[in-house]
Amino acid sequence: MRLLHTSDWHIGRQLHGVSLLEDQAHVLDQIVSTVAEQDVDVVLISGDLYDRSVPPTEAVSLLNATLNRLCRELGVQVIIIAGNHDSAERLDFAADLLCDAGLHIVGPLSADIQPISLTVDDVTVDFFGLPYADPARVRHVYGAELSSHEEAMALLLESVKTKQQAGRPSVVLSHCFIDGGEESDSERPLSIGGADRINADLFAPFTYSALGHLHRPQYKGREHVRYSGSILKYSFSEVDHQKSVTLVNISAAGDVTTEYVELQPLRDMRILEGALEDILAAGASDPHSNDYVLARLTDTHAILDIIGKLRDVYPNTLHLERPGLQPKGGLPDAGREMMKQSELELFENFYAEVNGEPVTDAQRDIVSGILKDLLVSEASA
Repeated sequence: MRLLHTSDWHIGRQLHGVSLLEDQAHVLDQIVSTVAEQDVDVVLISGDLYDRSVPPTEAVSLLNATLNRLCRELGVQVIIIAGNHDSAERLDFAADLLCDAGLHIVGPLSADIQPISLTVDDVTVDFFGLPYADPARVRHVYGAELSSHEEAMALLLESVKTKQQAGRPSVVLSHCFIDGGEESDSERPLSIGGADRINADLFAPFTYSALGHLHRPQYKGREHVRYSGSILKYSFSEVDHQKSVTLVNISAAGDVTTEYVELQPLRDMRILEGALEDILAAGASDPHSNDYVLARLTDTHAILDIIGKLRDVYPNTLHLERPGLQPKGGLPDAGREMMKQSELELFENFYAEVNGEPVTDAQRDIVSGILKDLLVSEASA
């Protein structure tokens, strides 16, 4: 059986206020073409189809058109799980009816996780969809005492293992953060202070684990525990990523091989660093001048209308940095490091600077709880 593993489409996302819908349609068309050319049997989408729980109508239309091409025109089976950006309940609409069309949607978490069993030629594979669910959700659904994402995932996977059939390959779809995974700035934290990390060993008993959430393609712990990565670069921290989808071949005996199929963006994302005069001169003959650009200028003098000048040659200049105007002594590096800090770390540093003493454990617990409530509220909005 041949699978195509993808995730983190984030349809409807904007980058510095610019809609990426045209860029997303471009790479989704490549995914559909890959499915046709590579004789894919099953497409796995491991969460975050949309960028927010209530997506714009244009995003819904694009997803609808893409799934119609996959299921109706190509006749392949598609399995979808909800991610932390999705509204599981909205995504689940008409899920039971759509199974007959080859579209299998796993929206809200269920206490009775059933396999989606698909057969191609002489190979039958059981697929288990685990939509994103934080520990509070898992506690509510299962009535279990647990506090961390790892404890929640361990409980879910133990439930799945009771449904595995001896000698039959099994695939798990999950949207989570494996400990040690390489993250980027465009991923929304699942929890505060690293409590969202999960041990990769939990997925060892399964033939293949199709993961979503982290935007760089990678595997953790074992080669069959994989992230496909996002379909586009969604922040300038991802400029060195090569986006792709993952082809997975599974034999009746459970042997697995994987390969990447690279995706070519309509517009790439680049960081241009140097003096403004040099960047403008290079842009005049740059064949990729329509790429999304962050300009990092080394000039140390004031310049009028920098963005206007840059957009004359690089029309999709989205962000400007002026490290050349910063005081000497490492402040630019400190600023970039600060952007990588969590909300809790930023608060702790601010509190210490204002009050001259660190926060207490009790204060940290209070602020951590407030931040966690805000993240949950934002995700469910």
